[in-house]
Amino acid sequence: MDRDLVINRKARRDYNIIKTLEAGIVLLGSEVKSLKEGKGSLEGAFARIENGEAFLYQMNISPYEKAPTYALRDPKSPRKLLLHKKEIGELAGAISRQGRTIVPLKLYYRRGKIKVLLGIASGKSQVDKREKIKEQESQREISRILKRRREF
Repeated sequence: MDRDLVINRKARRDYNIIKTLEAGIVLLGSEVKSLKEGKGSLEGAFARIENGEAFLYQMNISPYEKAPTYALRDPKSPRKLLLHKKEIGELAGAISRQGRTIVPLKLYYRRGKIKVLLGIASGKSQVDKREKIKEQESQREISRILKRRREF
């Protein structure tokens, strides 16, 4: 059973997600405990391919209170992503196109391991965001009107 630990709510608002990919992540035990308590954030996080390896940057994991001092790590330190070479090549090819990036969408717990859902994304313009908001508001208004009609 999957359980969401951290969700990047701004990712789908700020980016058009083209494709998603699941990856493992290298964490310390105290970081896993902290994430299980919900003390993590993906806001502003991104992934990058370096020397044939994938890393996740700017992900914040607050220190676990009961962890010994030697087991603490910087909350925003880069974390290695566990992917097959084929998947890393696919990501590298996808982001080589202009205007694309790798954005973490959520961290979740699956079969005893913490996974990251990565999205290959292209940025949305401000106009696109406004149009989407208008569309959502009009859909809400239509559903309200239909609901009132059903009541009569």
